[in-house]
Amino acid sequence: MKLLGHYVPLPIALLATAEFAVAAAALFLLGLLFPSLRGGAGLDHLWLWAVIFGVTVSIGLTAVGLYQAKQRLRFEGVLARVVVSLGIAAICVALTDLFFLSFDIPGLLCALSCAVCAVLLGVTRGILWRWVDHRAFQRRVVVYGAGERAASLLRLRRRSDQRGFNIVAFVPALGDKTTIQDPRVRPLVCPLSEFSAENEVDEIVIAMDDRREGFPIGDLLKCKLSGVAVVDLLTFLERETGKVKVDLMNPAWLIFSDGFQVAQRSRVATRVLDIAAAVVLLVAACWAMVIVAVLIVITDGRPVLYCQRRVGLMGRPFTLYKFRSMVKNAESDGTARWAQLGDARVTKVGAILRKLRLDELPQIFNVLRGHMSLVGPRPERPEFVERLSQVIPYYHERHVVKPGITGWAQLSYPYGSSDQDAMEKLQYDLYYIKHKSLIFDLMVLLQTAEVVLWGKGAR
Repeated sequence: MKLLGHYVPLPIALLATAEFAVAAAALFLLGLLFPSLRGGAGLDHLWLWAVIFGVTVSIGLTAVGLYQAKQRLRFEGVLARVVVSLGIAAICVALTDLFFLSFDIPGLLCALSCAVCAVLLGVTRGILWRWVDHRAFQRRVVVYGAGERAASLLRLRRRSDQRGFNIVAFVPALGDKTTIQDPRVRPLVCPLSEFSAENEVDEIVIAMDDRREGFPIGDLLKCKLSGVAVVDLLTFLERETGKVKVDLMNPAWLIFSDGFQVAQRSRVATRVLDIAAAVVLLVAACWAMVIVAVLIVITDGRPVLYCQRRVGLMGRPFTLYKFRSMVKNAESDGTARWAQLGDARVTKVGAILRKLRLDELPQIFNVLRGHMSLVGPRPERPEFVERLSQVIPYYHERHVVKPGITGWAQLSYPYGSSDQDAMEKLQYDLYYIKHKSLIFDLMVLLQTAEVVLWGKGAR
């Protein structure tokens, strides 16, 4: 399903709705069964408290990454994240009370609700998560084409990327250059509309290698009018994987596809959010920045900051600020290179800074100066951009928005240090640019908490 311009898997949406209801019900029932916990407040206040608590728990669960389709955790990992999410919810409730004193949610009621909610969320997730892969939630799909483009569906390795659909058949088309080897390849012996009706097909994915040869426009129109969705392969993969497949793209798709447009009012709203959030972050993190600066000076001397040229909006270079996490003259040979896993150039303090993402804090000043946004593609060095743009198609298109401190690619893909990694991240960056909105930015910011708390992808 599409929610506020962003694709959300139906099972994830149902899980989020159920867990919101469980959290709200936990507080409401505790207040209803034990009136002393609500301090004499009426049911109207109790309903309001329950909704606020449900929303804050949902925010916490989102922040720790429990609504990501690609999340693969053991029970202990889920439990740890549930506990942290309830801590985030308690902080949100406290802040709500601080700024909106009329709500006045009793602390004991909130604490007991968190304890009960931890148990109920564990039970709810244990029951519902078993149904995420159930066929009842999967669309029955026919792929019209069984050649090179259709083969891209067989190359989906992640279980999460295949969670939303079940391929009924690959139907060979006249435009196919080759035919894939798969038991689901079934040549048509009747019109496509009849085949779809007989097999209860929900969606037809057009994956012909060459549409100029025998494109069944009449049959596809009949299918669509009968209630069967018809979608292009690239759009289908974009929806299922959360990225735009660069190897399947062409300029026409880029021009005529929805998205890739940022309205002026959206730019203004994003800038307002950037400034407001950057000021709040600066005030909240100023003490941490002072401590980090002192530690760097004590352990490795000056300079504290590392300034580096990066490529920003529309390809314009700017100076990016970071706390220095590597030894001095880390590139004394003049060769630009990515950080590697266990990089010997990283200092002991720098390793901690990178793990906690504290080395990125000075980029708040880049945001305030307008060079960067809170959310966007990570800025690369000019040397890398020049080389990558020659080997990766559409690489320059990532510069049509401001680079960010965090981004959709950082949430979806681990740290990369190769051309192939750059290619993968570009596909997530293009998805972000295509669907960019204020709501999407807020969602990315919220889920960045998981990256910081669990140190995902740090090097």
